[in-house]
Amino acid sequence: MQRKPLFDAVRRLLGRGFNQSEVDGLDAAIDELSRVDGASADCTAAPDASLPRPRRTGTAGIALIKRFEGCARLRADGMVEAYPDPGTGGAPWTIGWGATGPGIGPGTVWSRARCDGRLLEDIARHALEVDRTIGDAPTSQGQFDALVSFHYNTGAIRRATLTRKHCAGDRAGAAAEFARWNQAGGRVLRGLIARRAAEAALYAQ
Repeated sequence: MQRKPLFDAVRRLLGRGFNQSEVDGLDAAIDELSRVDGASADCTAAPDASLPRPRRTGTAGIALIKRFEGCARLRADGMVEAYPDPGTGGAPWTIGWGATGPGIGPGTVWSRARCDGRLLEDIARHALEVDRTIGDAPTSQGQFDALVSFHYNTGAIRRATLTRKHCAGDRAGAAAEFARWNQAGGRVLRGLIARRAAEAALYAQ
């Protein structure tokens, strides 16, 4: 589950930022929910053997995610330090390629290798969620990679119309859906426009 959109939504409802104990509590709740398997009832297409199961993110998908996530706060000594949420100036703290959660806060410093390892773990988790959601829907590697990048950024693979259209075999309709996810905090962002365009292009390969 992509955590930042959830934190942003709760923060807007509260009208304030979080303290660290609240962040830890939310993280624990999200971790518990993540342990509950979920399946989409929308994907009822015939079995497909185009990719081995469980499907895994390809090099193009990993490169796309890294391109748009970025590894922030890289220090001159090669280490990477955590940074506060731009909206609150505090929690939730983030490090590396967008990692958040328990143990990440002011003063947290990781090696670049640890950041890269956490990125691959997070991508694998999101790929598994996408794989479970789309089930046996025929899916090329490019399509799967694009869906993983989309889910990594939005956490919306289970509820998106994009997913339903993909499962229904409407590839053109699914590709057009990427462009709709271009806002954060109610504002259209150029970075999200560029990311959705890149995902749509990868999906169409």
